[in-house]
Amino acid sequence: MLKNLIASLPCGLLLAAACAAPLAHAQMAPGRIGFVYTERLMTESKMAKAADAKIAAEFSKRQKTVEEMVSKYKKLSDKFDSEAAGLNELERNRRARELYNMQKDVERMQREFQEDLLQRKNEERAAIAQKAYKLVELVAEQEKLDAVLAEAAWVSPRIDITDKILKLLDK
Repeated sequence: MLKNLIASLPCGLLLAAACAAPLAHAQMAPGRIGFVYTERLMTESKMAKAADAKIAAEFSKRQKTVEEMVSKYKKLSDKFDSEAAGLNELERNRRARELYNMQKDVERMQREFQEDLLQRKNEERAAIAQKAYKLVELVAEQEKLDAVLAEAAWVSPRIDITDKILKLLDK
């Protein structure tokens, strides 16, 4: 009777039914997902803390120079403000021009310092991310995960593999 029913079905419908059966089965198979808080890797790992210390040491002298230049500018600006009323026009204009040029130099120094600092931080973060990515792949293979997410609106603690990655990163 089943053979008669199958024989009476149009060929296209039979083909669609044959293709849909494995697809429906594949959709029912649960996938395993993991999650990694990448920001925790960039702030809590020993590698990240060492990079921060290295960068701080590398930029401390330059930061001190910038801070001294800002302090010097503020001091000269305050002095000019208090003395400006008693200066002749020529002297007032000359000192105002010097302060303006000094302000531009201070702003340039601050901007270059921030750009260089940000670039170094990005370089160090990229090195951490590269190593972490390899470790995420390793853990995903070991735990037979189908996907590992790095961003989500909400995550269940049972799929969080961040601590495992941190431990491996700190070895």
